[in-house]
Amino acid sequence: MTLTQSTGGDALFRRYDYEDKWVVAADVGVDDETITVDTVGDTAIIVIEDGDEPVESEFTLPGTADSVSVINGVLTVEGAL
Repeated sequence: MTLTQSTGGDALFRRYDYEDKWVVAADVGVDDETITVDTVGDTAIIVIEDGDEPVESEFTLPGTADSVSVINGVLTVEGAL
């Protein structure tokens, strides 16, 4: 397993590379109901509606996502290598 970390704004992104898949995780620190995540190719688009104006952010994934989940404010995106 290989671990890569980076920060973006207030979120800490971690990327884990396994033999057959990659995982990107980020602690977004908001309620699960306030976040929407969409993936297009190798881009993840995040929209957080937790105030007056929605906040949109995007980041590049290491490949096409197979699954996306948000549980207890932690965003997890997984894909195959």
